[in-house]
Amino acid sequence: MTEPTTRQMTGPRNVSSLLTSLGEQKRDCTVLVSGTPGGAIHLRSGLVVAVETPGAPTVEGLLLRSSRITEEAWAAARAAEPSYDRLGEELTRRGLIGTGEFEVVCAAALFDGAFALSLTTPESWEVAEATLVVQSGRGVGPERLIRESSRRLGLLSDEHGSAAERARSRIHRTSSAHLTDVPRARSARLREVLAHADGRRTSRDLAFALGRGLCPVLLDLKHLEDGGLIERETRAPATKRPSTAPRSIPPRGTAPDPSTAGDSALPRRVPGRNTPHPTPNNTPPAPR
Repeated sequence: MTEPTTRQMTGPRNVSSLLTSLGEQKRDCTVLVSGTPGGAIHLRSGLVVAVETPGAPTVEGLLLRSSRITEEAWAAARAAEPSYDRLGEELTRRGLIGTGEFEVVCAAALFDGAFALSLTTPESWEVAEATLVVQSGRGVGPERLIRESSRRLGLLSDEHGSAAERARSRIHRTSSAHLTDVPRARSARLREVLAHADGRRTSRDLAFALGRGLCPVLLDLKHLEDGGLIERETRAPATKRPSTAPRSIPPRGTAPDPSTAGDSALPRRVPGRNTPHPTPNNTPPAPR
């Protein structure tokens, strides 16, 4: 039986309070958030198991773009297991990834997706029937997810700009920047980020290109900026031209297919895709 849809006009005043309410009700559902470009928050028994948003790489993006799993192997697993909810079991059965590593990747994508949603203000939201999503089966309580998003927003906001401003700015190397200038302790990772800072990419673009989370990439960029190796290009204020970006994520079928918010720490404008976490007593995976 399909659960009734709850829209913003009749529901809680923000997404954070909505998630808290759904958690208390132990609901199985998907919260569709509209904005630019929209997103989906997946709950099972009141726990958030995945956050999908075009604003940050999903589990699939993290695994494929980082070359942990090849596209061919992923497609084969998808063909063998039609249900996204059980795809992780198929990947581990095929020896493509260990159970523990899959859970870590899912948890990283979950927290990073929530952080990406917290960067902008949602236009509206609704509670829909639960849809299938790549997940490890481990969820996180809404309160902890909100708290962690707020912490990450704080880490990336200072006198030089907010986390949201950093996320939407294009980044380019300074004229004096050289890859050899990167501190040896973190040279490999930071050099890779610096090499991709070509003035055309935003931090989101870099995250997708590198197969890393948005928050970890932003932290690296902040480190490089503090060292005078990159600069951010301030983007002009948005025009009033209607956005052509998709407003929400369409429900996915089961067949395979070859960091400051207002009075809420979650969504401030949104985005689409994937997963979970350790138990409430555990610390969230450190951004890579």
